[in-house]
Amino acid sequence: MNRYRRNFSSLFCAALLMGAALTSSACNEAKSEPKQITPVRVAEVQILTTENEARYSASIVPYAQVDLAFKSPGYVESVRQVRDVNGEMRTVDIGDFVTKGTVLAVVQQSDYGDKLEQAKSQLARAQADYERAKLAFDRTQILYSSQSATKPEFDNAKAQFDSSAATVTGAEASVSEAQIALNFCSLQAPFDGWIVKRSVDVGSLVGPATNGFSIADTRRVKAVFGVPDTAMGQVTLGQRLSITTDALPDVFDGQVSAISPAADPKSRVYSVEIMISNPHDLLKSGMIASLSLGGTKLSRPVPVIPLTAVIRDPQSNGFAVLVAQGTGDTVKVQARAVELGDAYGNTIAVTSGLQLGEHVVTTGATIVKSGEQVRIIP
Repeated sequence: MNRYRRNFSSLFCAALLMGAALTSSACNEAKSEPKQITPVRVAEVQILTTENEARYSASIVPYAQVDLAFKSPGYVESVRQVRDVNGEMRTVDIGDFVTKGTVLAVVQQSDYGDKLEQAKSQLARAQADYERAKLAFDRTQILYSSQSATKPEFDNAKAQFDSSAATVTGAEASVSEAQIALNFCSLQAPFDGWIVKRSVDVGSLVGPATNGFSIADTRRVKAVFGVPDTAMGQVTLGQRLSITTDALPDVFDGQVSAISPAADPKSRVYSVEIMISNPHDLLKSGMIASLSLGGTKLSRPVPVIPLTAVIRDPQSNGFAVLVAQGTGDTVKVQARAVELGDAYGNTIAVTSGLQLGEHVVTTGATIVKSGEQVRIIP
């Protein structure tokens, strides 16, 4: 018996040692898994000279852009056909212009037509019952007034009349609901605009949450840009401003139509929108524009960095940046305290803490830590 106990103890200890070894191996394997490297964008510390004027970068966006979703589910029966450059018919697609009310796609209507006819027949039956109940009630009311009918007979006739009237009301609502569902089988353009996305084809099964098309109105566009708090005094609603683009030689005039009441928590700038008339569709959604808010030119050259590079100094209440150290695509970043000067457009002056030619993190600065390795992306 003692021999069996010794053997069992030996086997138990061996099992424990093996389990500990496996656990240690698994832990070592887990520890050896490489950490995901965060991608960031960087910018070089540059000099803004006396000849430069503070300019802002803006993005061109449509005046209105909506996703058109189906309300009545079913299979797409047809999609609008247009002529291509060769005169042949094709399905409407990205880049096509459509006018308000244009039917872009139709869901199979047979089921909804049948439901409408069924609702109409129920309404006709309810109306017939209502007419009979009304005649009976009118007759009973005359008899009751001449004391030729009893009170229970009068009450019963009135109840039948009220019930039939309620049934007619319910049937009319059913007809209206069926008619609306049938109407919603057609997906229509809510305004004149350009198709920027198409997600359905003939035979596609769609539901109430299915986006069939995206349409954008670019007869007017908005130039959206960010302004630091130090320059907010230069922007007012209704102010006339001019923008230029690298893609077009024209100068476009617009008016400030909206100013954000609060700064973006990440970039710490206020969003400003300029409304610009675009009748010839020269300005396209996604174009980059630039503009100036005026003001005086610089008295001397100053080193500047993008506003998005500035973060709170983790060691104090001041400001800091993450400086990229090393060469290649994978580098280490180090937090460095800086002193800031005036803002010039989308950039801000750095009075101390940085040298010309150094690179600072502009995109991703709020999600990486000092000493962490990052991957630089273009």
